[in-house]
Amino acid sequence: MKLRIFTEPQQGATYEELLVVARTSERLGFDAFFRSDHYMRIGAGDPGPGSTDAWVTLAGLARETSTIRLGTLVTPATFRLPGPLAISVAQVDRMSGGRVELGMGTGWFDAEHSAYGIPFPPVGERFARFEEQLEILTGLWTTPAGKTFSFEGAHYRLADSPALPKPAQSPRPPIIIGGFGARRTPRLAARFADEYNVPFRTPEDTAAAFGRVREACEEAGRSPMVLSAAQTVCVGADEAELARRAAATGQDLAALRAGGLAGTPAEVVEKIGGFAELGAERIYLQLLDLDDLEHLELIAAEVMRQL
Repeated sequence: MKLRIFTEPQQGATYEELLVVARTSERLGFDAFFRSDHYMRIGAGDPGPGSTDAWVTLAGLARETSTIRLGTLVTPATFRLPGPLAISVAQVDRMSGGRVELGMGTGWFDAEHSAYGIPFPPVGERFARFEEQLEILTGLWTTPAGKTFSFEGAHYRLADSPALPKPAQSPRPPIIIGGFGARRTPRLAARFADEYNVPFRTPEDTAAAFGRVREACEEAGRSPMVLSAAQTVCVGADEAELARRAAATGQDLAALRAGGLAGTPAEVVEKIGGFAELGAERIYLQLLDLDDLEHLELIAAEVMRQL
């Protein structure tokens, strides 16, 4: 089981704060540092300095870290045109020496779209655009050097693209598709993804989602992909520390314990073991308090060590 740190910078975090968490995560041996891709705070509260751009952030981290993998959960297909996105991800992959992974989704937070003038079509069109973007991204990255790539879809058209630059990873960076959709999401994951992620669901719901993706892989005639889950994490050496950490993030401890990875190290190890039994190979730990580096130290020393 690999543990990955997952941050939500739209809730109010600067690049400098993210850099400290990424470097600390790398030093402690976590497998990856991921961030959300949002342009506005979700929910009420102080927005702080405002959000940072996900791929600008990852470009900086690519040069200021050396071993930890980097990625997004998840980049909305609504935010960027697929051709320029392919260039950005390929460039960051090269800047990192081949450590980038691209999590992608349809986009869902309509308020941030209206706040920054980004079109937000109905869900059916968003899925159609998402599928075309996946075709274009994989097509551009895997086109042989010296050849061109063209695409004619309902929403995007590429004519004789040089399909450059190429990413450092061959044939391309890993693609992660997440979500809980019953039909379209498993089909797209089976066709394009290297990893399928279930965010913030119970073990029972996660098992059902994993089952749908396994079935879609069988129907598509491909081998099973990496399965993963994202869960909010809150670990305390004792009950007092646990309560303090939950209060610092404004979360209800009982709710966190029931619906996330909250508890003592032994409790959290047991919960992660439950996801492992379902087939999860990676857990994304949603870290809500980026200033609490002792939290990361505890997870590394008492949770990751036991796993």
